[in-house]
Amino acid sequence: MWIQRELTLDPRPRGFHLVTREVVANLPELQDVQVGLLHLHILHTSAGLTLNENASPDVRRDFEAWANAAVPEDFAWTHTDEGADDMPAHVKASLMGSSLTLPVARGRLALGTWQGIYLCEARDRGGARRLVATLNGE
Repeated sequence: MWIQRELTLDPRPRGFHLVTREVVANLPELQDVQVGLLHLHILHTSAGLTLNENASPDVRRDFEAWANAAVPEDFAWTHTDEGADDMPAHVKASLMGSSLTLPVARGRLALGTWQGIYLCEARDRGGARRLVATLNGE
C-alpha cells in the first residue's frame, strides 16, 4: 500500500511543538499497516521536524533556548527581506531538518516510550505548516 497526502498543521508561535497526535489523526490508514514506513516532509524553509522527548515541556523550552542562542537574530544577516526572524529561521530549519522517516508496526508509529514528533517553528508567526506524508506498508 502506498498513500500520500498533504497535511496542514495548525499555526503555532515560535518554538518546539509536539505534533504527533495531529499527524496520526490525519492518517487513519496508519491503523491498517502491520509493517511499514511513514515519511514526513515539511514544505517550508523556516520550520523543521525532529523526533525527541514527548513528556517534559522543559525539553521543548530548552530546545528553543538553545536554538535562539545558537542562531541569534542579532547578527549581521544579509537576507532580511521578511523581517529579523527570517534568516535565523532558515538556519534553524536546516539544523533541525526537513523530513523524518518513522517505522510503523501493528497499526501504530513504532516510536520509543518518550519519543514524539516536533514541529520546530522558527518564525514568530509562521502560520499553518504543510507536510507531505507518504505511508508505505502492508
